[in-house]
Amino acid sequence: MSPCARSDLPLIAHIVFRFDYGGLENGVVNVVNGLAGKPFRHVVIAMSETTEFADRLRDGVSVFAIGKKPGKDPAAYLRLYRLLRRLRPAVVHTRNFGTLDCSFIAFLARVPVRIHGEHGWDVYDPDGKNPRYQRLRRLLNPFVNRFVTVSGHLQRWLVEVVGIGGRKVTHICNGVDIERFRPRSYDDRSALPAAFASDGQVIVGTVTRFSPIKDPLNLVEAFVALSEQKESVRRDLRLVMIGDGELLGAARQKLAAAGLAKVSWLPGSRDDVPELLRSMDIFVLGSLREGISNTILEAMATGLPVIASDTGGNVELVREGSNGVLVAPGNRAALAKAISDYVSDPERRLRHGRASRDRVVSRFSIERMVEEYRALYADALGMQGN
Repeated sequence: MSPCARSDLPLIAHIVFRFDYGGLENGVVNVVNGLAGKPFRHVVIAMSETTEFADRLRDGVSVFAIGKKPGKDPAAYLRLYRLLRRLRPAVVHTRNFGTLDCSFIAFLARVPVRIHGEHGWDVYDPDGKNPRYQRLRRLLNPFVNRFVTVSGHLQRWLVEVVGIGGRKVTHICNGVDIERFRPRSYDDRSALPAAFASDGQVIVGTVTRFSPIKDPLNLVEAFVALSEQKESVRRDLRLVMIGDGELLGAARQKLAAAGLAKVSWLPGSRDDVPELLRSMDIFVLGSLREGISNTILEAMATGLPVIASDTGGNVELVREGSNGVLVAPGNRAALAKAISDYVSDPERRLRHGRASRDRVVSRFSIERMVEEYRALYADALGMQGN
């Protein structure tokens, strides 16, 4: 994209590790696009690389890739420093532990405001208990003006476990575009392969990153277990898993080995997620750990019942017995049972799906999220009346 045009509006530089398909990155796009025309300009900086995912940003938003190599790469931080000195942003907003050290670089580059967002833990620290990571957060705390978390669970963890001052931490839950993600008005499954569009079939689906922390193989194994228990699964149930990552090949292999390749569809990343969600009947996200999942919010906005792991921010979205079911992380048997219960009770699926939609509309709209980020940036910059 072309370099950002000169303007008197404050510039916000959003720093992520890699700008690719993912919930965190989608949240950045929603904030940047939602604030278009508001009193800020935006750029996105990827510490490693960027992909065609950047095309989701509005025209005029520049994206820069630092090209950081795996492991220690001091030259990458020098390139970031030089870029920040050239761009002169008013705010640097880093996200998750992988970019927290960029707050120190922003401090050296004389960026007036440094904000750090906590969106959830990764496979290297799935419970937020790693003493080294906690020490590094405390060490870098003086160089961060504000922390923002996507869930109340992460907010409490930062204050009570890590030791960040409560006045410094703000909770802003993710939001979802309730017009783009809406329930289907009729039974249209044209986004799916023809073999998945027959009457009477129940589509169990997910949109996820195929990485260990998301545990996609647990859903695969639950689907295999169901097929072994009930012959009707092979006839009536279909599995759709949208997303890419290092475990995609393993997921496909497990399904093929179980003879389920023809009743499962794992196409990788897709740009027609709203249409695909409207083709599903049950949404599943069995992550080992989660912050606030954008894909759960999107599924809820689409009017789907949700089966999710009982962890992190999931419990703030899914109300047991109202709009979904919570199961223990990694529990294949519990996940298979939750799917089976929904498959055998279509009325309950519809009731919980309507409750999902109502909950998102009343509490998790993208307009609410964007307004809270606008207020955060304006307050941090001392912009009175904005």
